Amino acid sequence: MSVEERATPEEHLGRRAATGVLWLAAQKWAIRVSGFVTLIVLTHQISPRGFGVVAAAMTVVPMVYLLSDLGFSTYLLQTEDADQRSLSTAFWTSVAAGVVLSAGLFGIAPLLAQAFRTPDLTPVLRALVLSVVPTVLAGVPLALLRRAMAFRAVAVQALVAAVLAQVAAVVIALMGGGVWALVSQIIVSQWVIAVLAWRSARWVPSLSLSPRQFRVMAVFGVRVSAVDLVASSRVWAETWIIAASLGTTALGLFNISQRLVQVAQELTAASLTPVSTVVFAKVRESATRLGSTYLKALGLVYAVVSPLMVLIIVTGPALIPVLFGHRWLASVLPAQALAAAGIITLGAMLDHGLYYGLGRPGAWLCYSVVVDGATVAMTALAVRWGLGAVAVGFVVVAVLATVVRWVLVGRLLGLGALSVARPFGTLLVPTVATIVVGTLLLRSMSATGSTGASMVVTAVGTVVVNLVLLRLIGGRIIRDGLSILPVPARYTRRIGQLLRLVPSPTP
Repeated sequence: MSVEERATPEEHLGRRAATGVLWLAAQKWAIRVSGFVTLIVLTHQISPRGFGVVAAAMTVVPMVYLLSDLGFSTYLLQTEDADQRSLSTAFWTSVAAGVVLSAGLFGIAPLLAQAFRTPDLTPVLRALVLSVVPTVLAGVPLALLRRAMAFRAVAVQALVAAVLAQVAAVVIALMGGGVWALVSQIIVSQWVIAVLAWRSARWVPSLSLSPRQFRVMAVFGVRVSAVDLVASSRVWAETWIIAASLGTTALGLFNISQRLVQVAQELTAASLTPVSTVVFAKVRESATRLGSTYLKALGLVYAVVSPLMVLIIVTGPALIPVLFGHRWLASVLPAQALAAAGIITLGAMLDHGLYYGLGRPGAWLCYSVVVDGATVAMTALAVRWGLGAVAVGFVVVAVLATVVRWVLVGRLLGLGALSVARPFGTLLVPTVATIVVGTLLLRSMSATGSTGASMVVTAVGTVVVNLVLLRLIGGRIIRDGLSILPVPARYTRRIGQLLRLVPSPTP
């Protein structure tokens, strides 16, 4: 009997999920490596104000995406029965909603520009209507691919779309296109993804619709869309507060800070969300398997993502001016604070997938409304002291929101809040120690006068210290990660023996 045949259902599902995570992570890495190079080029060609205009636009356009989808694609991910009538009903409903909302966005663009006190926003919003159509068309095909756990296909499509969009943006920027380089990047990416998704899914909608199934999907979808709409509304409100109080240039500076943190998240934990939704849906009938799978995944999220956030916190003062230029120096403090908040809230992405996988989007909606409302209130309070204060306010809200989430998830899984908090507590010590050591190392290296060299040495030293402390304090988390890697067991055993995580076999 082969190793695969002897595997338990949990191990088999874990390896399939891990394969999906690896494919999505590989896609994120490839996109973000090329995207980071593109961002460096664009920040030297486009002013902070230009980035601010597009950042303002992209707080509005995603709302159109969400309302057009109506949460139907998420419903298709977690339902046990997705027949042709259900798929066609979801598709045609989304198309109709997308057409109506696109026309509405085109019409109210001047009013939104006036609200943001940014006249340049009107043509940008109207141009971005072109990105709504492909997003709506791709909803059902992408849901089918993810439902089939065809994460390799999804990853390749996203990579191709990103590369083509980045090439278009760089060419237009070098030709002096300014803000239109950023606009073209968004439009090209969405169209390429849509075309490739349809080609891979090999699905054709029919005209056979189901009013009954529409009502079922609508009930679920309203709650799902409400969760995401609350988050989008929070982003819109924060952006409006910053733009109206500090100006579009300040918004552009803040946007670069956010992008740095998003790069770290999308390189790692963001790839877990679509996978975790499917996996949690498949194991939800067994409370034991569900709790075990959740805690294992939570520990891995903290272990994998926190080192990248730590690098931003430690090397930010040198990293941002070296890569983007000195006109972006005001982005340093916000980037550091956002990275700290990112570490604290890492589990939220996994919990999002947990609640959706268990068919409980309504509970997540209630949590989101409270947290996002608190975030907006904190932004309005802190903006008078500048961008740094706004970002620090995010950290305060992140701490409170995380404690509340531990309690809620603990009750949901029957684990207790302390059990849910344990992975974070385990990795808190190595994380804080690494930040302290890295900061001291950067200060000592700065005396050499070479910013680039000090940044590289500090980054390497920070990573080494973090890995050593993680091995000493969080060895169990590494062992859990090895147990679900989609590679032959003999290799994971050898790695475990090398790291002394598992006993060596007796001769």
